[in-house]
This record gives sequence, C-alpha cells and structure tokens, in this order.
Amino acid sequence: MAGGLYNATRPSQSSSNQNFGSRLLLVLTVLPLTLAAFAFVLQWRGGLNDPTTRWSPDSHGFPGDMGSSAPEEVVRSSSSSDCVELLGRSSSPTFPYYRDWKFNYNDDLKPKICITTSTSAGLEQILPWIFYHKVLGVSTFFLFVEGKAASPIVSNVLESIPGVKVIYRTRELEEQQARSRIWNETWLSSFFYKPCNYELFVKQSLNMEMAIVMARDAGMDWIIHLDTDELIHPAGAQEYSLRQLLLDVPGNADMVIFPNYESSVERDDIKEPFSEVSMFKKNYDHLTKDVYFGMYKESTRGNPNYFLTYGNGKAAARIQDHLRPNGAHRWHNYMKTPNEIKMEEAAVLHYTYPKFSDLTSRRDRCGCKPTKEDVKRCFILEFDRAAFIIASTASEKEMLHWYREHVVWTSEALNLKLLRKGILTRIYAPMAIIKALRESGVFSSAIASAQTTTLSKEKFLSSVESSNSTSSTKPKVISSRKFGGSRESQAMTRKALEISDTDSHMKAVPPLSPPGMDDLNIET
Repeated sequence: MAGGLYNATRPSQSSSNQNFGSRLLLVLTVLPLTLAAFAFVLQWRGGLNDPTTRWSPDSHGFPGDMGSSAPEEVVRSSSSSDCVELLGRSSSPTFPYYRDWKFNYNDDLKPKICITTSTSAGLEQILPWIFYHKVLGVSTFFLFVEGKAASPIVSNVLESIPGVKVIYRTRELEEQQARSRIWNETWLSSFFYKPCNYELFVKQSLNMEMAIVMARDAGMDWIIHLDTDELIHPAGAQEYSLRQLLLDVPGNADMVIFPNYESSVERDDIKEPFSEVSMFKKNYDHLTKDVYFGMYKESTRGNPNYFLTYGNGKAAARIQDHLRPNGAHRWHNYMKTPNEIKMEEAAVLHYTYPKFSDLTSRRDRCGCKPTKEDVKRCFILEFDRAAFIIASTASEKEMLHWYREHVVWTSEALNLKLLRKGILTRIYAPMAIIKALRESGVFSSAIASAQTTTLSKEKFLSSVESSNSTSSTKPKVISSRKFGGSRESQAMTRKALEISDTDSHMKAVPPLSPPGMDDLNIET
C-alpha cells in the first residue's frame, strides 16, 4: 500500500521540477535582455558615455582636461621598441587624447596653470618637457632662454608652440632686472657676486619675478618654477592631471610644496632620460622616519647626502597681489606669510646627472678652479662640487668609473632591497606619455610648424647636435654679478633701501640637502 502511494506521487514531483526549471530558464533569458534594453535607452538619452567615442580620434579629451572623462590608462602604446628617435613617428597613432599637436585649451578650463623656467637646453630636452606638462593641463610656459635654447634653430621651434613665451637674455633684460625690486633688496644679496650655481640662482629668482607679472597679465591662477630636467608627477589626483590636483587644493592655500624624487639611473649609457629612466628615490617627506634613517647608509652609497643634489622640492604659488619669489624653490608674499600645504603623494621628478655627459657639460659651464676651496665659491651642494673636481681633473676612464660608482645603480640586489623597503620606487607614467607623444608625431609636428622640416631629418639632427657642441657660437651673456654697475654702488643702494628685518624680507631658500644622520642625532 505504501509502495503504491509512493509510486503515485513520483509523476507529480517530476512535473513540479520541470515547471520550476522552465521558469528559471525564462528568468535567466529575460533578465539580460531587459538590462541590455535599459542600458540602450540610457545611452540613447545621453545617460552613459560611449567608450568608442571617448577613444575616437575626434575626441577632444586628454589627461588634464576636466571636461573629459579620463580613462584609467593614461596612454597606450603599440610599439615594443625602446629605441625611438626623438623626431620619430610610429605608423599607427598611439596617443588618442589630442586632436592635433597644439593642445589648445578652452578659455573656461580652470585653474589656469603656467610654468616658468630658465634654460640653455636643446630641443631634445625642452620639447618632451613642454608637451608632457601640456598633457597634465599646463597651458602657458615662460621660457627664459640662453645658450643652445636661444639659438635660431631651437628658439624658432619654441616660439611656434601655442602657449609658449620665449624671453631672451639680452642687455635690455639685464638692465631691466638691475632696476627690479628684488635686486635692490637684501634677502637675495648673499648670492650676489658669486659665479656658477650662485649666479644661476640669482638669474632664476629675477626671471621668476618677471614671470609673476606676465602670469598675472595672462590671467593665470597658478605659477610653478621648474627646471627642464624636472617633471611634475601628479600622483594622488583623481586622474593623472596637475589641473585636477590643484583644483582640489583648499581655497585658503597660497602655496603647494611638491617634494622631489631623484632619478636613480641603472645604466651609464642613457641618451633620453625622460624615456629611459623609471626608478626614483623617494623624498624624506614621503617616507617614515624609521625607514629613512634605518636605510640611510645603504641609500647614500658613500655619497655626501641621501640625494645627490637638492631635497627641498619645488613649489606652486597661487597668483595674487604682492607675490614674489623666494629663491628657485619657494615663493613668498610681501604682505603676509603664505599658507602652504605639502603634497602627500604628488612629487617633482628630478632627473639628476642621468647622462654621463652631464659631468662634462656642467664643468664646461663654470670657470672655477677644481680645488676644494674654490668650488665652495661656485657650487652650493657638496655632490656638485665633487663632480666638478672629477670632471676637471680625471681621465675619461676615471670619470666613467667614478660615475658608475656614485651615480649608476648597478647592484640589482641593493635595488630590489630598497624597492621593497620603499626607498626606491618605479614610476612609468612619464615614460609612457612621452613615448606616446613622440610616436604620435607631436614633436615632429611642432618642428614642422616652424618650417624647419625643409631639412632632412638627418641634417636637422646633425645641426642640433652641432649647435649643442659648438662653443664659438655661444651667445654673449652679461654676468648677473655685473647688474646695475659697480658692487659698491649696488651695496649702497641696498643699504639705503633696507628696512627692518621683517618676515617679508626673510632670506631666500636655497637648494637644500635632505636630512642626514647628524639631523637624527640632533633630534634625539
């Protein structure tokens, strides 16, 4: 009886299971179709962005453009070759963010950012530097040029780039700066009448003072002083954009400090640092005290300091009344102490002695004697002094040995250890952006616009190389130590204008070395 009852219920359960399976199959079929239809309606009405239009060549957006929806990847490159010539162009575009090489910005994009620099570099360094920062959202550049940068073949190209203002170091400029406010004040005076790096520091400060006026006239919101061997790394922003980074700065901040990272080259045959260097040493401000001092000895590798050169970063200043430079690394205000903030992730990448030839090029720009006493008169930082002496006294073979020992990071084991500790870090974004710009033909388009492409590529490159190496064509530059007549008359002028020691006349901030072990002993 029980067995018959059991057999009678089996067809009913089987039928129930079949009905449930049919319903489940129906739900799984209808649900995706419903979602797809809903997405189609939203996109048709403009509720979603179509990724195909965002990546199309007709799209105006690129990193730094707040009006665009930036993708996660800053660039995509289809080329696997690392040996791309400066003016080379890939057969397939790899940088879809720009409509053309000019990178023109809409007037309503905020904030408006400008960079000022004093440079004697050639196109192989300046062009990647300019367009990289254009990608980040910088719209205006004030270039104070001399040496190679002032030569016709270079300056013609620079002047043809939208947003670039070229200022030549003429006698008229020197005379104008000799009458400037900061030349006749005391806060910069300790750097006057000294050669080499001290003279450069004075030039940079005087140029920054003029750039402030030009930035205000151009309607800029922020101004940054950078050298052409430095790149902003806007880490921590919602997108890889300096504009976005500064947009997020609180309204009461007058100055933003970018701690600097220093390049750590792994070869002695680097030709294009921006495209070949990916390893950097972090700043003290971005490390814990225990890690920094715990790994200090291994990080310095017998050099005088943690960094080869400066460690106090660079700064962006909000354009406002009474703004003035405070040396090449900071800004100040005549009427108040600026409210400053320091970036916790963003940094300035400083490509320090990345090429072996940097040893001799720095030597050739300075006429000091290669003695321990005389180099103190010419160079502010210890490593620069040691490098100048080696470059002036050693043979080529000895120089290369010294360079490999003090600059090149040849030990893979040490590199890996410091990378794991966080002292060293890998940063690939600048390499990828500059490589994509090059392969997309941005640099060659800039040169073509200056009508220099009537020369063959080989002839053009050889002419650039010739202008880089020819000293007989070097423009005559008046020394900043001779500004405004005699030393005595200038000293009298400054004394007459000197007012009491107020905060508005604090001493200029020079390039400073990072903290050393002596600083740890003082703290403890």
